Amino acid sequence: MEIRNTAKRPLKISLPAGKRLFLGIGGTGQITPKAAEHPPVKKLLEAGDIEITDAGHAGAVKSTGNDSSIPTSSAQGGGRASRQSGDR
Repeated sequence: MEIRNTAKRPLKISLPAGKRLFLGIGGTGQITPKAAEHPPVKKLLEAGDIEITDAGHAGAVKSTGNDSSIPTSSAQGGGRASRQSGDR
């Protein structure tokens, strides 16, 4: 789920398990459906300071697709010789 700050100030949102989400003015973030039911989140939602959209699945579908515009390591010309490891 995507959360957006519609307030005209930065927000510090309390989430379950003692976590916090910091959103700047007009900022967005992602939360779980369980976090959307948390009382502090509901309070901000009712006050109109945040807006929640269910956009979590759209990103997952896009990332599993086979996108040919993403360059592979062989297309970039990089190989194992360009990576060094160990003590220098």
